[in-house]
Amino acid sequence: MTGTYEWNPMPHILDIKCPWCGRHAVFEFGEVVRITLKKDIAFFEESDLFEYYQFKDSCGHKWHGAVFYANLHGGSTEAIHELPEGYKPENWNHSKYLTRSQGTDLGSVSCGHCHTRKPYILNWPYDAFYSINVKNKTLWAFNRESAVDLRDYIESTDRKTSKYRWASFLLHIPTTFKKHSVRDSVVKKINRLLAF
Repeated sequence: MTGTYEWNPMPHILDIKCPWCGRHAVFEFGEVVRITLKKDIAFFEESDLFEYYQFKDSCGHKWHGAVFYANLHGGSTEAIHELPEGYKPENWNHSKYLTRSQGTDLGSVSCGHCHTRKPYILNWPYDAFYSINVKNKTLWAFNRESAVDLRDYIESTDRKTSKYRWASFLLHIPTTFKKHSVRDSVVKKINRLLAF
């Protein structure tokens, strides 16, 4: 499914199906910092903590970036030491995470079931853990909290998004999933997912 629902701004951390075992896993977008000086590229290319990428902005201009996956390093920037002059560990602390607007979904996945922890390129909404099919269309939520709001919103008769924490997300739910004829089915399927 395409449109505003699919391209809704994403939170920094998502609940996904583990690409290796299919169980619940957590995806966190990588943090990217622009490499300002060409001489610093070699440091980031050789580092075990960073991945170096050359990105393209919306105008087609290339720029150099150093990506850090906090999820793979205890969830913080404490592992970052001895950077080139002009860079600080805090620069990678939720600075500018990578989203579709930059043409990439780089991040890392960690699974508590198979214990996989590694970089991963998100394939949204295919990877969504909170995802159901209704009449050959996919309905998804970013995480457990947004799935609860989604269920409650679908089940509601007044449909006032303002009373939900995920109001901006709910505004973009396609009409197909809000019809009275599918309401019970959608709610049951979401409840099954929430039971895990």
